[in-house]
Amino acid sequence: MDVPCSVPHLLTAIHAANGTAAPETLRLAPGCTYRLGAGANPFHPVNGLPVITGTMTVDGQGATITRVATAPRFRILLVGRTGRLTMLDTTISGGSATDCPAYPDVPGMACGGGIANLGQMFLTRSRVTGNRAESKLYAQGAGIDNPGNATVRSSVVSGNTVAYSGSERGGAAAGGGIANDGPLTVEGAQVINNLAWVREDTRSFAFGSGIAGMAQSTVKNSVIRNNRASAPGGFARAAVSNSAPAASGRMTVTGSFVRGNVADAPDGAAQGGGITNSARMTVDNTHVSGNTVTARGGTARGGGIRLGPRGELKLLRSSVVGNVVDAAEGVAQGGGLDNPDGGTLETTRSRIVDNTVTAQDGTALGGGLYHAVGTSTLDRTVINGTRAIDGGGIFRQSGTVRLLGSQVMFNTPNNCRPTDSVRGCVG
Repeated sequence: MDVPCSVPHLLTAIHAANGTAAPETLRLAPGCTYRLGAGANPFHPVNGLPVITGTMTVDGQGATITRVATAPRFRILLVGRTGRLTMLDTTISGGSATDCPAYPDVPGMACGGGIANLGQMFLTRSRVTGNRAESKLYAQGAGIDNPGNATVRSSVVSGNTVAYSGSERGGAAAGGGIANDGPLTVEGAQVINNLAWVREDTRSFAFGSGIAGMAQSTVKNSVIRNNRASAPGGFARAAVSNSAPAASGRMTVTGSFVRGNVADAPDGAAQGGGITNSARMTVDNTHVSGNTVTARGGTARGGGIRLGPRGELKLLRSSVVGNVVDAAEGVAQGGGLDNPDGGTLETTRSRIVDNTVTAQDGTALGGGLYHAVGTSTLDRTVINGTRAIDGGGIFRQSGTVRLLGSQVMFNTPNNCRPTDSVRGCVG
């Protein structure tokens, strides 16, 4: 079905496709911009397009579906529980969520500014950009919110903002690019320049500025870059965060780049510039580099990767390079890796190199690894060129650190501290 370059024709085509038992293909006008000025349902104007309830393919052919900037707030697209959507070569932009389809009985939540998926969705060669989910209660998934089953392949999720703007303590903004209650597969994609933000001094949580995984998530051959979590006086956590319950499986990141991301929480706690994990996670053949964690007057931890309580991380054939933790007048720990709360860390054939921990007029420990309480096993792993005020390579506060054929050398000002705290580490 060919869809002319007009919004009424697009709405009519989706209604028609929903009403057929057989799968339908909608071919949008090549290069057209469909400008939505109001919600599709005047009695419940929370979605710009009719809810997808049938099985259909939208072949955008380079088209854009966007909300007019002066229009009331609404998301662009909702895939209902019975819906099965394949979207090709389409840009979704300008959406702004006002509800949360997965939690319809909780007023005030905002989920899925661009797309909310309760059914099945396959997004290929498409862009989800410039969308927003903002709430005074809880917000997640500014670009895409996925309580259903989603695959994002060869696509770009960029420039989206998830925000908590309330004044009460303990609010949250999760998933600047994508929030997943899963399962989710991201393959050959770019998740870049997204923001998770919470209001200053509310002791609230901004996490997963790129991807917030709260169920089974798989990231393959993708780039997670230049995302930012900001929580002045609160808690800022990582471009990729994983808190999937054990029953929901693990997060796996393979063949990917997690680089140039920032977690910033002045007078608060910033944790994990690239990745934070408080569940089960495998990172394989992946480069975690150039990420920054800052918390002036607060606590900054885990420039590359941070493990939370009960977190289990397998780091295989990967590099954690050139990450920075800085907490002027505060506490900074774990330039490359941070395992401070009883997690289980296993590294194999990996490189922890050139990471830095600084804290002017503060405390800076563990340039390569900061460890306490739990277990860290480093198998054929190299830690060198890392820097801190003390424990340039590894700082072991407590717990167990094992070196199996690993090298900890040429770190500044020393390799392991306290002296003799890590068997096999000299200097």
